[in-house]
Amino acid sequence: MATPIMAKATAVWLVDNTTLTFTQIANFCGLHDLEVQGIADGDVAQGVKGFDPISNNQLTQEEIDKGEADKRYQLKLKHNAAAVGEEKRRGPRYTPLSKRQDRPASILWLVKFHPELTDGQISKLVGTTKPTINAIRDRTHWNIQNIQPIDPVALGLCKQSELDAAVQKANAKKAKEGETMSDDERRKLVSTELSLGGPEEPALPTAIAGLEGFTLGGADDEDDDEDDNLLVDADSLFNLPESGDQPDVDDQPEVEEKPEAEDDK
Repeated sequence: MATPIMAKATAVWLVDNTTLTFTQIANFCGLHDLEVQGIADGDVAQGVKGFDPISNNQLTQEEIDKGEADKRYQLKLKHNAAAVGEEKRRGPRYTPLSKRQDRPASILWLVKFHPELTDGQISKLVGTTKPTINAIRDRTHWNIQNIQPIDPVALGLCKQSELDAAVQKANAKKAKEGETMSDDERRKLVSTELSLGGPEEPALPTAIAGLEGFTLGGADDEDDDEDDNLLVDADSLFNLPESGDQPDVDDQPEVEEKPEAEDDK
């Protein structure tokens, strides 16, 4: 299906000026539903000025009215001779100069959260070279200490649909080769929409964080018994006679007092 000129700017205008659903706008502009939702939330296409498709002879008001009346209706692009030849061309992805400085952050995000992607897939997604990917993967990049992982979709370097397709292709290839997948890799097989719509996992309270391996029984009790055996009685440190061996004061013999010698007269 042909897409309008300046698809993202057209989506910004449709979000701001119509009541069309995100799915309708995404299908018309060739975007992902989450990208359109990000435009509505202000997380995607920040600073992009809306492009009116009606005044630019890409869409009619009647088509917009039909779409607003029926949420299942798909908008049809008006034929425009200027849009001919704007189809996707084969070859390396072109990255604007203003976004090239964000490519290392997106590469680090892909390497960290999608290790199943090959260097060729990452190169096609963000328009970079394999030496740069290897430098970030091996943490030998000259600016690796200042690079923070950022989603390439949020940076506008690729579409969410392209990222999902690359991840599914990589997982399918790994499953075909017979490699076992971990739980995290299996969760990545689910689409982004289903994963975001699923129930949240219960988070561990911060008050008991770090005490996951603490137990009250078992080997700890034995250790406590050994510690009790090592305790020394304080009375044993002194060689005091027992209470039965001490003589009573009344049983001791009385000492006769000698009379004092009389003074010589």
